[in-house]
Amino acid sequence: MSILEFWCNQGRITSRAASIACSMGERVEVYRAELRRLKDWEPYLKKHSGLPGPRANLELVEAVVEEGDADRLWRLSASRDEFLALCGTAGLGRIALLEPETVMTWLGELASDPRWRVREGVAIALQRLGRESMPTLLAEMKAWSRGDWYAQRAVVAGLCEPALLKNNQDTVEVLAMLDQITRALSLAAAVDRRNDGFRVLRQALGYGWSVAAAAAPKNAKPYLEKWIRAQDKDVAWVMKTNLNKSRMAELRKNLVAPGAKRRPAAKSKPVAKARPSPSRKTKAPAARRSKPAPKRRRGSDAR
Repeated sequence: MSILEFWCNQGRITSRAASIACSMGERVEVYRAELRRLKDWEPYLKKHSGLPGPRANLELVEAVVEEGDADRLWRLSASRDEFLALCGTAGLGRIALLEPETVMTWLGELASDPRWRVREGVAIALQRLGRESMPTLLAEMKAWSRGDWYAQRAVVAGLCEPALLKNNQDTVEVLAMLDQITRALSLAAAVDRRNDGFRVLRQALGYGWSVAAAAAPKNAKPYLEKWIRAQDKDVAWVMKTNLNKSRMAELRKNLVAPGAKRRPAAKSKPVAKARPSPSRKTKAPAARRSKPAPKRRRGSDAR
């Protein structure tokens, strides 16, 4: 009997059950079972949100996504409480295909919400839509990619998810959108770069390129080689951050570094012959004079 089954058999599922569950999947199931027993979810969600704190209770968020009906999700997404809004926003991805126009319009507004966890809820919703219909998500994101900084950030966060990029053609479309968004980033005026939307887009691009490139290295290579040569400081930061990711290790080896254009091998110059070292001139030895033959004496010596 699993821990989940044990706590279910006790007739009451508590937060302790979630805390001792062996896996995230089991914790999600614990929360789902508890939510089905409750009529009013909001007090329970606030109590077990994990906030304030460094990490929101994402297992509970997933449980709300799976168990919430449309009316409840709409209501939660409009809450002033950050965790409730996160839960409702994330859950809208599950009903996006049922009410596409209404849901996508509302998610577009929430993409620029000042609360960063709500913006994360938008990304979760988009990824959920992508798992159910990637063509629909890609079509919507093409329109969003021409929006403001926040909308473009949602495009990057929503699409750059490894689980979504299993099809090469889908990844090619994502790479084209990343290229378009990066170009917009490079053309931003100095005043726009102080905008919070610009900042969060820059952060998203700081990992998004590597996710898409890992899914389709050959298709990504020309884009990366183009942008790593960019002189723009923010684009340079985006490229450097992506190239430092471990998932980029193999592709990184094959990229042509900036300024390292391949040139034909230069002709080797002929090696100059070594000159003899100068030496002191020596005088040639003078020719030896032959001694004259002795003259013969006349007289008694002559025979």
